[in-house]
Amino acid sequence: MGNLQNCPRSYSDKKEKLIVMKIFIAALPLLLFSAALHASDLEVELLSAGTDIHDKESLRRGSQFFVDNCTACHAAKFMRYERLAQDLEMSEEDVMKKLVRFGATKLTDSIPSAVTPELAKLSYGVAPPDLSLEAKYRGVNWVYSYLMGFYADEDATFGYNNHVLKNVAMPWTLADYQASVHEEEFSRAMRDLTNFMDYMSEPIKPWREVFGKYVIIFLLFILIPIWLLKKEYWKDID
Repeated sequence: MGNLQNCPRSYSDKKEKLIVMKIFIAALPLLLFSAALHASDLEVELLSAGTDIHDKESLRRGSQFFVDNCTACHAAKFMRYERLAQDLEMSEEDVMKKLVRFGATKLTDSIPSAVTPELAKLSYGVAPPDLSLEAKYRGVNWVYSYLMGFYADEDATFGYNNHVLKNVAMPWTLADYQASVHEEEFSRAMRDLTNFMDYMSEPIKPWREVFGKYVIIFLLFILIPIWLLKKEYWKDID
Protein backbone atom coordinates (compact mmCIF):
# COMPACT_ATOMS: atom_id res chain seq x y z
CA MET A 1 0.00 0.00 0.00
CA GLY A 2 2.86 2.33 0.89
CA ASN A 3 4.50 1.65 -2.48
CA LEU A 4 1.30 2.59 -4.30
CA GLN A 5 1.13 5.90 -2.44
CA ASN A 6 4.72 6.72 -3.42
CA CYS A 7 4.18 6.03 -7.10
CA PRO A 8 2.52 9.35 -8.03
CA ARG A 9 5.21 11.33 -6.22
CA SER A 10 7.99 9.31 -7.88
CA TYR A 11 6.39 9.87 -11.26
CA SER A 12 6.06 13.60 -10.55
CA ASP A 13 9.75 13.88 -9.56
CA LYS A 14 10.83 12.14 -12.75
CA LYS A 15 8.59 14.41 -14.81
CA GLU A 16 10.07 17.53 -13.18
CA LYS A 17 13.63 16.33 -13.82
CA LEU A 18 12.72 15.61 -17.45
CA ILE A 19 11.32 19.14 -17.88
CA VAL A 20 14.45 20.70 -16.36
CA MET A 21 16.64 18.61 -18.67
CA LYS A 22 14.65 19.68 -21.73
CA ILE A 23 14.95 23.35 -20.73
CA PHE A 24 18.70 22.97 -20.28
CA ILE A 25 19.12 21.28 -23.65
CA ALA A 26 17.02 23.97 -25.33
CA ALA A 27 19.04 26.77 -23.70
CA LEU A 28 22.44 25.18 -24.37
CA PRO A 29 22.90 26.63 -27.88
CA LEU A 30 22.07 30.10 -26.55
CA LEU A 31 24.57 29.71 -23.71
CA LEU A 32 27.27 28.56 -26.12
CA PHE A 33 26.55 31.45 -28.48
CA SER A 34 26.69 33.93 -25.60
CA ALA A 35 30.02 32.50 -24.43
CA ALA A 36 31.43 32.66 -27.95
CA LEU A 37 30.25 36.25 -28.34
CA HIS A 38 31.84 37.22 -25.02
CA ALA A 39 35.07 35.51 -26.03
CA SER A 40 35.15 37.46 -29.29
CA ASP A 41 34.81 40.70 -27.30
CA LEU A 42 37.74 39.70 -25.15
CA GLU A 43 39.89 39.20 -28.24
CA VAL A 44 39.82 42.94 -28.96
CA GLU A 45 43.10 44.46 -27.85
CA LEU A 46 42.28 47.48 -25.71
CA LEU A 47 44.35 50.65 -25.64
CA SER A 48 45.77 51.92 -22.39
CA ALA A 49 43.82 54.97 -21.26
CA GLY A 50 46.68 56.30 -19.15
CA THR A 51 44.30 58.51 -17.17
CA ASP A 52 44.94 60.12 -13.80
CA ILE A 53 41.83 60.67 -11.71
CA HIS A 54 43.78 63.05 -9.45
CA ASP A 55 44.50 65.43 -12.37
CA LYS A 56 41.92 68.15 -11.70
CA GLU A 57 42.73 70.07 -14.88
CA SER A 58 42.10 66.96 -16.98
CA LEU A 59 38.83 66.34 -15.12
CA ARG A 60 37.68 69.92 -15.75
CA ARG A 61 38.44 69.61 -19.47
CA GLY A 62 36.69 66.24 -19.55
CA SER A 63 33.59 67.59 -17.80
CA GLN A 64 33.30 70.41 -20.34
CA PHE A 65 33.78 68.00 -23.25
CA PHE A 66 31.19 65.64 -21.78
CA VAL A 67 28.56 68.36 -21.41
CA ASP A 68 29.30 69.92 -24.80
CA ASN A 69 29.14 66.65 -26.74
CA CYS A 70 27.85 63.60 -24.87
CA THR A 71 24.79 65.16 -23.23
CA ALA A 72 23.20 65.72 -26.63
CA CYS A 73 21.94 62.15 -26.19
CA HIS A 74 23.26 60.79 -22.88
CA ALA A 75 22.42 61.77 -19.31
CA ALA A 76 24.36 61.23 -16.09
CA LYS A 77 21.58 60.98 -13.54
CA PHE A 78 23.86 60.04 -10.64
CA MET A 79 26.21 63.02 -11.07
CA ARG A 80 25.11 66.28 -9.46
CA TYR A 81 26.61 69.63 -10.39
CA GLU A 82 27.12 70.48 -6.73
CA ARG A 83 29.40 67.50 -6.15
CA LEU A 84 31.18 68.15 -9.44
CA ALA A 85 31.94 71.76 -8.45
CA GLN A 86 33.30 70.66 -5.09
CA ASP A 87 35.50 67.81 -6.33
CA LEU A 88 36.83 69.55 -9.44
CA GLU A 89 37.51 72.77 -7.51
CA MET A 90 35.27 74.89 -9.73
CA SER A 91 33.32 77.91 -8.57
CA GLU A 92 29.55 77.61 -8.50
CA GLU A 93 29.35 80.52 -10.94
CA ASP A 94 31.55 78.72 -13.49
CA VAL A 95 29.55 75.51 -13.18
CA MET A 96 26.23 77.33 -13.62
CA LYS A 97 27.57 79.24 -16.62
CA LYS A 98 29.51 76.51 -18.43
CA LEU A 99 27.92 73.18 -17.49
CA VAL A 100 24.31 73.58 -16.35
CA ARG A 101 21.90 73.27 -19.30
CA PHE A 102 19.09 71.25 -20.92
CA GLY A 103 16.47 72.01 -18.30
CA ALA A 104 18.75 71.89 -15.26
CA THR A 105 18.44 75.09 -13.26
CA LYS A 106 20.35 74.56 -10.02
CA LEU A 107 23.49 72.94 -8.66
CA THR A 108 21.55 70.17 -6.93
CA ASP A 109 20.27 68.91 -10.30
CA SER A 110 21.89 65.94 -11.98
CA ILE A 111 23.30 66.14 -15.52
CA PRO A 112 20.43 65.73 -18.02
CA SER A 113 20.45 64.99 -21.74
CA ALA A 114 19.08 67.22 -24.46
CA VAL A 115 16.54 64.60 -25.58
CA THR A 116 14.34 62.12 -23.78
CA PRO A 117 15.18 58.39 -24.03
CA GLU A 118 11.89 57.84 -25.87
CA LEU A 119 12.69 60.40 -28.57
CA ALA A 120 16.26 59.12 -28.92
CA LYS A 121 14.96 55.57 -29.34
CA LEU A 122 12.72 56.70 -32.18
CA SER A 123 15.72 58.33 -33.88
CA TYR A 124 18.40 55.67 -33.33
CA GLY A 125 16.41 52.51 -32.70
CA VAL A 126 17.72 52.16 -29.14
CA ALA A 127 17.67 54.45 -26.12
CA PRO A 128 21.15 55.87 -25.34
CA PRO A 129 22.37 54.53 -21.98
CA ASP A 130 22.95 56.72 -18.95
CA LEU A 131 26.71 57.22 -18.65
CA SER A 132 27.02 57.73 -14.88
CA LEU A 133 28.46 54.26 -14.26
CA GLU A 134 29.69 53.31 -17.73
CA ALA A 135 33.40 53.53 -16.86
CA LYS A 136 32.85 51.40 -13.76
CA TYR A 137 30.92 48.82 -15.78
CA ARG A 138 33.16 48.72 -18.85
CA GLY A 139 36.53 49.83 -17.47
CA VAL A 140 38.54 52.91 -18.44
CA ASN A 141 40.61 51.10 -21.09
CA TRP A 142 37.42 49.89 -22.78
CA VAL A 143 35.87 53.37 -22.76
CA TYR A 144 39.03 54.98 -24.16
CA SER A 145 39.45 52.26 -26.81
CA TYR A 146 35.80 52.65 -27.79
CA LEU A 147 36.16 56.41 -28.21
CA MET A 148 39.30 55.92 -30.29
CA GLY A 149 37.86 52.99 -32.23
CA PHE A 150 35.41 54.57 -34.68
CA TYR A 151 36.09 54.23 -38.40
CA ALA A 152 34.21 55.02 -41.61
CA ASP A 153 32.00 52.18 -42.82
CA GLU A 154 29.59 52.67 -45.72
CA ASP A 155 27.55 49.62 -44.67
CA ALA A 156 26.93 50.93 -41.16
CA THR A 157 23.62 52.64 -40.37
CA PHE A 158 25.20 56.03 -39.61
CA GLY A 159 28.30 55.64 -41.77
CA TYR A 160 30.64 54.65 -38.94
CA ASN A 161 31.48 51.43 -37.13
CA ASN A 162 33.63 50.67 -34.10
CA HIS A 163 36.54 48.26 -33.59
CA VAL A 164 35.56 47.57 -29.98
CA LEU A 165 31.77 47.39 -30.34
CA LYS A 166 30.79 46.11 -33.76
CA ASN A 167 27.61 47.45 -35.42
CA VAL A 168 27.30 50.15 -32.79
CA ALA A 169 24.02 52.08 -32.92
CA MET A 170 25.59 55.38 -31.86
CA PRO A 171 26.31 57.90 -34.62
CA TRP A 172 29.89 59.19 -34.47
CA THR A 173 29.11 62.82 -33.66
CA LEU A 174 32.80 63.63 -33.12
CA ALA A 175 33.80 62.79 -36.70
CA ASP A 176 34.16 66.43 -37.77
CA TYR A 177 36.08 67.32 -34.62
CA GLN A 178 38.39 64.33 -35.04
CA ALA A 179 39.12 65.32 -38.64
CA SER A 180 39.84 68.94 -37.72
CA VAL A 181 42.47 68.37 -35.01
CA HIS A 182 45.80 66.60 -34.74
CA GLU A 183 45.73 62.97 -33.65
CA GLU A 184 47.53 63.76 -30.39
CA GLU A 185 45.05 66.50 -29.52
CA PHE A 186 42.12 64.19 -30.20
CA SER A 187 43.72 61.45 -28.13
CA ARG A 188 44.19 63.85 -25.22
CA ALA A 189 40.56 64.97 -25.46
CA MET A 190 39.39 61.35 -25.34
CA ARG A 191 41.66 60.71 -22.33
CA ASP A 192 40.19 63.73 -20.56
CA LEU A 193 36.68 62.51 -21.35
CA THR A 194 37.52 58.98 -20.16
CA ASN A 195 39.11 60.41 -17.03
CA PHE A 196 35.96 62.39 -16.23
CA MET A 197 33.76 59.35 -16.83
CA ASP A 198 36.00 57.36 -14.49
CA TYR A 199 35.60 60.03 -11.81
CA MET A 200 31.85 60.28 -12.47
CA SER A 201 31.37 56.55 -11.95
CA GLU A 202 32.83 56.83 -8.43
CA PRO A 203 33.29 60.44 -7.25
CA ILE A 204 34.77 59.29 -3.93
CA LYS A 205 37.52 57.32 -5.70
CA PRO A 206 40.24 60.04 -5.56
CA TRP A 207 39.69 60.47 -1.82
CA ARG A 208 39.51 56.71 -1.28
CA GLU A 209 42.82 56.11 -3.05
CA VAL A 210 44.62 58.82 -1.07
CA PHE A 211 43.09 57.88 2.27
CA GLY A 212 43.70 54.17 1.61
CA LYS A 213 47.48 54.72 1.69
CA TYR A 214 47.26 56.13 5.20
CA VAL A 215 45.08 53.24 6.31
CA ILE A 216 47.68 50.74 5.08
CA ILE A 217 50.48 52.67 6.83
CA PHE A 218 48.44 52.71 10.04
CA LEU A 219 47.77 48.97 9.86
CA LEU A 220 51.47 48.26 9.30
CA PHE A 221 52.36 50.54 12.22
CA ILE A 222 50.07 48.77 14.69
CA LEU A 223 51.16 45.34 13.47
CA ILE A 224 54.27 45.37 15.73
CA PRO A 225 52.46 46.15 19.03
CA ILE A 226 49.74 43.65 18.17
CA TRP A 227 52.37 40.97 17.50
CA LEU A 228 54.11 41.79 20.83
CA LEU A 229 50.75 41.70 22.63
CA LYS A 230 50.00 38.33 21.11
CA LYS A 231 53.35 36.97 22.34
CA GLU A 232 52.63 38.29 25.84
CA TYR A 233 49.20 36.63 25.99
CA TRP A 234 50.42 33.31 24.59
CA LYS A 235 53.75 32.98 26.39
CA ASP A 236 52.32 30.80 29.16
CA ILE A 237 50.49 28.58 26.68
CA ASP A 238 53.51 28.13 24.40
